[in-house]
Amino acid sequence: MLALNFTPFPALTTARFILRALALTDDNEIAALRSDERVNKFLHRPATTTIEEARQFIKKIIDAITRNESLYWVITSKDDNQLMGTICYWNISIEDDLAEIGYELHPDFQGKGVMQEVIAKVISYGVEEMRLKVITAFPFAGNDKSIKLLEKNDFKIDKDLKVIAEEGEDIADILCYSRKA
Repeated sequence: MLALNFTPFPALTTARFILRALALTDDNEIAALRSDERVNKFLHRPATTTIEEARQFIKKIIDAITRNESLYWVITSKDDNQLMGTICYWNISIEDDLAEIGYELHPDFQGKGVMQEVIAKVISYGVEEMRLKVITAFPFAGNDKSIKLLEKNDFKIDKDLKVIAEEGEDIADILCYSRKA
């Protein structure tokens, strides 16, 4: 069984990137990322349309991290603090030693190996520090870049997970992947 404590926040680094905590000062960048049609194309969520909505989202994320319910990293370059994207663990099941991974990257930074470098570090953290036994992911069918990223990182289609997920909602356009530790 997982024993989670995200205080202090676990900032991570890779060769080129810093994964840091989300802050209220990220409101403009979060609004831009969450309102971008190219990013939202493969996500089930309403677009963020105001800075206030971005601030509410940030507060919700900070509260969830404080309660050890999820982890949410901002991806920045080591060269500057500009928000490039985000990656998170959420839907954490303490009983099943399981968490869902989610990520989004601004289109200006796609195709440059950012997410490949970052996801490897986050998976390592999940397995080694959080002691996750299973990491799940639910990309949209047709999101070929995300599917390729997952498969490159040892995620496999999980038919049993699909059956469980379909019990809760309509996920006809979603693929179910999992990675066992």
